[in-house]
Amino acid sequence: MSKLGHIARITTVGAAALLVTTAWSSAQDVNQTPTPKPKPQAATQSTTTKKPAKAATITNMKVLPAMALATDTPPKKKEHRLILQVNSNDAAAMNLALNNAANVTQYYKDRGEEVKIEVITFGPGLHMLRDDTSPVKGRIEAMALSTPQVSFKACGNTQANMSKAESKSIPIMSQAEVVTSGLVHIIELEELGWTYVKP
Repeated sequence: MSKLGHIARITTVGAAALLVTTAWSSAQDVNQTPTPKPKPQAATQSTTTKKPAKAATITNMKVLPAMALATDTPPKKKEHRLILQVNSNDAAAMNLALNNAANVTQYYKDRGEEVKIEVITFGPGLHMLRDDTSPVKGRIEAMALSTPQVSFKACGNTQANMSKAESKSIPIMSQAEVVTSGLVHIIELEELGWTYVKP
């Protein structure tokens, strides 16, 4: 065999071996499931960095509206409510009740706070609100115009009893409202949290 023939045979065997190896390698690649490549270190760090940022943003979103609500809404001021009872036919006691009403109203007005005052009369104190016998009629008329925070209540039971005793209709001032019972009205207001004072 010539040298040339020997070289040709070696080349052919080598080429065949190369083809077999390549074919075998390709067959193994087809049968294997692809394995995901790990992410570079830089990408993992950036993902880790982003997660806390998102959590912080969500937390801020939850807290921020509550803080905004707290600062935008001023606290509601308490409304003060006072009952002044008058149950005697005494001009001094009636004037004292009106003085107390005026002083309390002015005090809370200066503080920028709300107040409601009810002057409630029953028994002999009904004379305070009787249109025909009140010794403080002019003062009540003036207060009703200048101080709307103060209202006047007359006991309907007392009015009915006086009407029977005097055999005539008992007129009540237009600035006052008649309630069924002065005492019951006081009880019900106290149950609602009103402060009761007898001057």
